[in-house]
Amino acid sequence: MNTQLSLSSIQSLLDGNVSDPGSLLGRHTVDYRGTKATAIRMYEPEAQSIWVVDSTTGAKRPMRRLHPEGVFEAIFDETPESNYKVEMIDKQGKTVQTSDPYATPSLLTDFDRYLIGEGRHHGLYERLGAQLRTVNGVEGVNFSVWAPNAKALQVVGDFNGWDGRQHGARRLPNLGIWELFIPGAHPGQRYKFRIQSQQGQWADKCDPLAFASELPPLTANIITDINSYAWSDGDWMHDRAEFDPLHAPINVYEVHLGSWQKGPGRKHGWLDYRDLARRLADYCHRMNFTHVELMPISEHPYTGSWGYQSVGYFAPTSRHGNPEDFMFFVDHLHQNGIGVLIDWVPAHFPKDDHGLRRFDGTALYEHADPRQGEHPDWGTMIFNFGRNEVRNFLIANALFWLDKYHIDGLRVDAVASMLYLDYSREEGEWIPNRHGGRENLESIDFLREFNDAVHENYPGVITAAEESTAWPGVSKPTSSGGLGFTYKWNMGWMNDTLRYMRNEPIHRQYHQNELTFSLIYAFTENFMLPLSHDEVVHGKGSLISQMPGDMWQKFANLRLLYTYMWTHPGKKLLFMGGEFAQWNEWNEDDGPQWLLLDFATHRGVQQLVADLNKLVIENPALHHFDFGHEGFEWIDCQNAQDSTLIYVRKATPDSPPLLVCSNFTPVVRENYPIGVPESGFWKEVFNSDSEAYGGSNVGNYPGQHTRGIGHHERPDSITATLPPLGTTIFRLEK
Repeated sequence: MNTQLSLSSIQSLLDGNVSDPGSLLGRHTVDYRGTKATAIRMYEPEAQSIWVVDSTTGAKRPMRRLHPEGVFEAIFDETPESNYKVEMIDKQGKTVQTSDPYATPSLLTDFDRYLIGEGRHHGLYERLGAQLRTVNGVEGVNFSVWAPNAKALQVVGDFNGWDGRQHGARRLPNLGIWELFIPGAHPGQRYKFRIQSQQGQWADKCDPLAFASELPPLTANIITDINSYAWSDGDWMHDRAEFDPLHAPINVYEVHLGSWQKGPGRKHGWLDYRDLARRLADYCHRMNFTHVELMPISEHPYTGSWGYQSVGYFAPTSRHGNPEDFMFFVDHLHQNGIGVLIDWVPAHFPKDDHGLRRFDGTALYEHADPRQGEHPDWGTMIFNFGRNEVRNFLIANALFWLDKYHIDGLRVDAVASMLYLDYSREEGEWIPNRHGGRENLESIDFLREFNDAVHENYPGVITAAEESTAWPGVSKPTSSGGLGFTYKWNMGWMNDTLRYMRNEPIHRQYHQNELTFSLIYAFTENFMLPLSHDEVVHGKGSLISQMPGDMWQKFANLRLLYTYMWTHPGKKLLFMGGEFAQWNEWNEDDGPQWLLLDFATHRGVQQLVADLNKLVIENPALHHFDFGHEGFEWIDCQNAQDSTLIYVRKATPDSPPLLVCSNFTPVVRENYPIGVPESGFWKEVFNSDSEAYGGSNVGNYPGQHTRGIGHHERPDSITATLPPLGTTIFRLEK
């Protein structure tokens, strides 16, 4: 053979042991018979014969077979055009025109490389992963992945019979990124990265930036075009840029898509995204929810994790359809005036072998030391926020959902675990920061960078932190030293309120401070009040089952709880099933007990929630100043003996105030004097004890006139009837 490719090099190709296949395959300058020449080499096991086609002249040059298993070479005295093509006859006799994978220029520009090196490439999802690409008229897919410590890397999939020897990726200098263009690869084909560690072991890994995956328990990624969907939510997206989440009414319905509703014809009864979109949009309209919040929809292998152990950070779960189906879901809800928030989980990831853990044979995305890199509670890995590339991966992922899927907000899970190095750890099980403290400085910097990137690039988008400690400034701007979130979940309010409501009414007089304490700190953060899935799992029971008393009192207490929540400062979030008082604790297999709506008591609670949502939307007093003292005024919070709370919610001067009067005992309180800030007719606009909601219909219809007598240190007052275990709300009609 007249070639400079040694037999050992050919054998290494056949064995798949070449760390840099581009050094052997593709286009190379060689010394041929004493002069410089060009050698073009290809490894095509399925080819009978191959020709090199000059793109300018169309002239063909046959390639010689150097090895019967498919190693070919052609040597040119002259230098052919760099954009030459290849024509191949496969073993079935079919002629295919293709490109030389190793002669294709990198998809990454110099600017891409600079941003990646800095860890600030927010459009990473448009460069890495599996990108559809046309080179010299030949369609294919550009594969690239960050694996700096790999010894070799192959792309395997349906396009090569899962034999990666012919598709060994090239390592780009100084970036730790491996890349290869594969002609003929197309959407719908499955693929993975086959990575060899420095110790020589091979492992098949999922693409960290894959756009779609197989239905679990299968794990391969799927080549997908996510840029062809025709969106119809232009008006929504235009208005969102001007949206003010601090002063707008926000009523959030938290949903687990896998169990919200079931249907026949799909595995486990999972409905597809398009069917879910239509059903959920109709339901939220009827219930007056402004947003849905989806428990994590990124691809996760273990259904029982509810999505909180994600492997495919850039792929909506295939349990409900493909990426375009999920785009339809968001699009349809937007067209019906419903915003879409998603749970986002940057705190940790699972140990599944096909995922991010020890991705290139080393602790790449996680810390090597388990005191920093493993979560003791959840058996998962913790991201190494000190690495530029890891921060870049996560921030690009957050922006990806806002960009490609038009998501309106991200609720960040487990923020408390990200802030503290000693979270859920005993002495000696954690490593202090560089100052000797317990704060995770790298994670704090990451959260600030994340929030700045979101708010700067996507005005009007919401970020919310599930943060259960007293960390200061979670929802303050980063320019003021805060973390930069739009909202912080008020876990203190939730715990105190549920603990109070579990008391028998006769004992509540001794726990009045559990209700009033939240107003001491209510305006230190931009709080969202959550009654989420966490309050109805792991043996806690459903919300109504946590209420004391007989059947009537349980329903009355739940209506009272909801009315207190909806009139308390802060945005609102309620988990599915709670809106109609389902009895069972939630689990992902069964979902809400929709059959309970055959009973008037459950329909009553559902109607109450719908009317509370409407009340918040229609009355600026219940949403405009959720985060400032100017929107709230105590009338009486000290009557512990009667277990009553009376306060005023206020908005701008041209919006009438609302007077909220709650009675947390089953005793009807008639002719109850209540001081009011202004004289006039106070119209009763809501009563949780209405018979429409299943109550006893004790109230004050149509309302009460002020009587010219001061009370509660206010210039005027009314006398009202406070319903048992109920709240009545008045609006000033001047």
